[in-house]
Amino acid sequence: MRKIYLLLPILAGIMFGSSGIFVRTITQNGIDSTTLLFLRFSIAIIPLLIAILATDSKLFRIDLSDIPLFLVCSVCIVGLNLCYNESMNTIPLSLAAVLLSLAPIYVLIFAYIFFGEKITSNKVICMVLAIFGCLLMSGVLENSMNSVSFFGILSGIGAGLFWAVYLIASKKSIENGNHTYTILFYSIIFISIALIPFTNFSQIEGFISVNPPLVTLFLILHSTFSFALPYIFSTVSLNHIDSGTSSILLSGSEPFAALLFGLIFYLEIPSVMMFCGFILTTIAMIMLSKNENAAN
Repeated sequence: MRKIYLLLPILAGIMFGSSGIFVRTITQNGIDSTTLLFLRFSIAIIPLLIAILATDSKLFRIDLSDIPLFLVCSVCIVGLNLCYNESMNTIPLSLAAVLLSLAPIYVLIFAYIFFGEKITSNKVICMVLAIFGCLLMSGVLENSMNSVSFFGILSGIGAGLFWAVYLIASKKSIENGNHTYTILFYSIIFISIALIPFTNFSQIEGFISVNPPLVTLFLILHSTFSFALPYIFSTVSLNHIDSGTSSILLSGSEPFAALLFGLIFYLEIPSVMMFCGFILTTIAMIMLSKNENAAN
């Protein structure tokens, strides 16, 4: 029975890796970045609401002291999505996914600076391997940087930084007694309300009017598969398998899925050196996750 739950983080990683397909399709149909985020988060409220009701309705309860951390999580989620969307639109999907998966490295650095957590030699080796792998994937060592957006790479790095801060803030909120569903639910409500003034509803109307049933279904799938379900699946898996195993499966499947989707849908064929960089970075992140699991 436990083997079934091993599939959940793999499915979560594949769903995260598929987000580039949705993002590119939506932006190519005239939807700007903030309007896209409003669509993603406002629709995601529904599956998260269902998840809380199916788990425990008491998860709706919060204290006023929880709100500051929820707001930090909200800002990080917005920053993460803006940066990740930009990177997926301007650089290969596999590179965008790998840059995002560097978040554990930033977590290690932040934990060392702010909490004095020790950085071991094994962790340093993993970080160096991961960074070198990203250099290979970026094409800089092949003198092909003209074909890779520098701003897209910076956006991918920014996505990883926002994800790292979110992980730290959400972990602190969980230590305060809040459930992951609760953190996500209230964070996306805050985000959806904040995005209303910056949302172009005429763009949404124009997009939906092209084919209302099909576009509406597409937007629901986008929000559900690129945000809500991956978080739900990864959270449920943590109730049955250890966090280290879950993170290994997720971090390994997301870049691979992005590489595969980029190849199938956009003919993004990596060079041999770029593919080696992809493999090297994935191995480094798996080693890093194993070290974290052993330390715990």
